[in-house]
Amino acid sequence: MNKGLQLRNISKYYDEGSHRVAALDRVSISVAPGELVAVIGPSGSGKSTFLSIAGALLQASEGEVELNGQNITKLPDKQLSAIRLKEIGFIMQSSNLVPYLNVLDQLLLVKKMSGKVTAKDKAWAVKLLEDLGMGAKLQRFPEELSGGEKQRTAIARSLVNDPNVILADEPTASLDTKRAHEVVSLIEKEVKARQKAAIMVTHDERMLEYCNHVYRMEDGKMSLVRL
Repeated sequence: MNKGLQLRNISKYYDEGSHRVAALDRVSISVAPGELVAVIGPSGSGKSTFLSIAGALLQASEGEVELNGQNITKLPDKQLSAIRLKEIGFIMQSSNLVPYLNVLDQLLLVKKMSGKVTAKDKAWAVKLLEDLGMGAKLQRFPEELSGGEKQRTAIARSLVNDPNVILADEPTASLDTKRAHEVVSLIEKEVKARQKAAIMVTHDERMLEYCNHVYRMEDGKMSLVRL
């Protein structure tokens, strides 16, 4: 059973000359399965550093990260790499689709990275894409898709390994208002239906209506804005 994501008293320090700068200062957050949590704040406030630590891409200077009941703070790189692949789904600002792969193969590539692709894997990828309204576009290439369709494909790709945690970094940055609402409502729906613990970093406060809780990051500190 998914136990969600917890960050406890996370700090990240960088040396600038003779000074030590805190990019994150004792940040704590807990995200339960089925919750979509938003983190807002100005550029340079520490949001990217926070998301990188939550996604096991960067190691904290202090504090603990627990994913699905496992403390991953001090794990070696090889284990962290496996956790990123199997336990965490990433949705980025731009969809980051591979230009020469069609929509279905974008998902199957992730499965190939985990091992051999089976008929069951392919059926699961097709179902995910169908659930997200991309069933008629399986053979289309990224250049043939709208911005919203690219992000739908990216959402499906983030779910294909059935991870416990979804991390979305400005997923509406390149979308107009209508498509932005469409994409975030889809993320919310999938998070709840599939019981994922999800964090969305966003500048777009129009999207906060879809979130269970809202936190603000400023000068490396995090505060709860809305329960």
